[in-house]
Amino acid sequence: MVGASMAKRKPKVPKQPPPKESCSCFIFLFKFIYRAPAAVFFLFLIYLWSSSTTIVSGNVVHVCVSSRKLNDHYCLSAGKTQPKFEIPIPVINHSSIYLHTLDKSSNIPLPLSLPLYHGNGSTSPSQPTVNGEKVRETAEVVGAESDPIIMRNGENKDREEEVVNAKKEVEEQMRLHRSWNSDKKQAGCEGRGIYVYNLPSKFNFDLIGQCRDMVTWMDFCKYLKNEAMGEPIPKFGNGWYQTHQHSLEPIFHQRVMKHACRVYNEDEAKLFYIPFYGGLDILRWHFKNVSSDVKDTLSLELITWLRKQRSWTKNSGKDHVIVLGKISWDFRRKDRSWGTRFLEIDQMKNPVKLLIERQPWQPNDIGIPHPTYFHPSSDDDIMAWQWKIISSHRKQLVSFAGAARPGQAESIRSILIKQCSSSSENGNQCRFVDCSLGGCDQPEPVIELFMESEFCLQPPGDSPTRKSLFDSLISGCIPVLFDPFTAYYQYPWHLPEDHGKYSVFVDQEEVRGMKVNVVDTLKKISKEKRDDMRRFIVYELLPGLVYGDSHAKFEMFEDAFSITMTNLMERVTKLKSKV
Repeated sequence: MVGASMAKRKPKVPKQPPPKESCSCFIFLFKFIYRAPAAVFFLFLIYLWSSSTTIVSGNVVHVCVSSRKLNDHYCLSAGKTQPKFEIPIPVINHSSIYLHTLDKSSNIPLPLSLPLYHGNGSTSPSQPTVNGEKVRETAEVVGAESDPIIMRNGENKDREEEVVNAKKEVEEQMRLHRSWNSDKKQAGCEGRGIYVYNLPSKFNFDLIGQCRDMVTWMDFCKYLKNEAMGEPIPKFGNGWYQTHQHSLEPIFHQRVMKHACRVYNEDEAKLFYIPFYGGLDILRWHFKNVSSDVKDTLSLELITWLRKQRSWTKNSGKDHVIVLGKISWDFRRKDRSWGTRFLEIDQMKNPVKLLIERQPWQPNDIGIPHPTYFHPSSDDDIMAWQWKIISSHRKQLVSFAGAARPGQAESIRSILIKQCSSSSENGNQCRFVDCSLGGCDQPEPVIELFMESEFCLQPPGDSPTRKSLFDSLISGCIPVLFDPFTAYYQYPWHLPEDHGKYSVFVDQEEVRGMKVNVVDTLKKISKEKRDDMRRFIVYELLPGLVYGDSHAKFEMFEDAFSITMTNLMERVTKLKSKV
């Protein structure tokens, strides 16, 4: 057996000669190159995790990385879909049925056609800038559990009728809100007392104290300096600041605390102001991996606090008002990760909610202007600016400061950019400033662009309204609107019902269908017509679109704050007269 096994032994393999010494360097280099990418990739993962938000949607994990720009998210998904963020945005067009109507049971607009404000289900980012455009995570609309119903004209008469009725309801609410407009400036404070709740500081001032951690990749504190107006902009003169679009809550609070009709006895008050910084509360959790319960904590604590107040229970909050510096949908969270459900709580149905963008079918949601960069303190400040912009040389016919929405198939922005770029080749017809490249990070170039333009394109972004609309108006640039929800169904106290006096409307369906060239359309408007519209904007509208600083004293004008407070008083007076 031993002999047999020895016979089957394999022959020895001759040893290979040792490698030459000159090759050892190549082996070392190969090992280094092989291992280096792994180390770099590991460091990248650490960085990615430290600047990301993890969202679990069903069985899919999404890691969303924020860029240096506020609310600019890029999502990497371990699955085939984006997280389903619900952005139910109503849209009405005049040439076709393209409307999200209201589901009365859930307050969620049901899409009657392909939704406009949504992502494409991929990893497309939103593009807006810090002070330019309103943004949030890449999203897709979830209006109901089923897919959107595609409807064409004449296919469903019942749904068409529902669309018409929904539009009528919005218009009736706007007429109701306008009925509270006071015809004259109120004199004296008798019977017009305003009581400001002394809320625990966690509901307002402590949120400002968290500004350094509010947005992880930037110092948000600079926007909250000077009573939340931001750092001064000396280039434009008195009253100009780098104001952030979400700073309305502390700005309004400062003005109310110094209002001539403020009272310190609840029994002398007609109106009760709740100084809750709900928008900043949302912003501080916006990019942090926390549960919905954490996001709702402060809102629920506020409700608990209010229910203990005698003045609240007396009229169930109907004579109360709260100012919120983000859009209404951010406070109406359903099946999505961002925002709170503050305005979905039953106790918040009665108070008046003043927002930069209202929910169109909520009667107590009232839109008031986005804060601009201009905060005058006197009539002279306003008149000096009026003279400057009315005499400004308008170099180009049209301008657009914004960014494309490559992830939103229904967005018209790319079409407008293409039309603008084509027109600019034939002279100074249209100028485009790309905000995605940082062109709108500072206020000066944007305001100067608007001051040099006859018309400013204002297409919808991630929601219908735009801060840029008000920046263009106070610069004397005639806004061109494509969605009536951008302005016409939003601001009943600050913009007139006859929108043709201050804006040009172009149906976005006409643009999307390549049936109209916007620049060519605007060329046909005579200089005389443009000048008339600009005079109306500058002399009739402008003073009422800006928020004066907390020391403002106006004799000739009413600013946005004064108009709001006067009309609130009118509303409460009419409400109590019916009791």
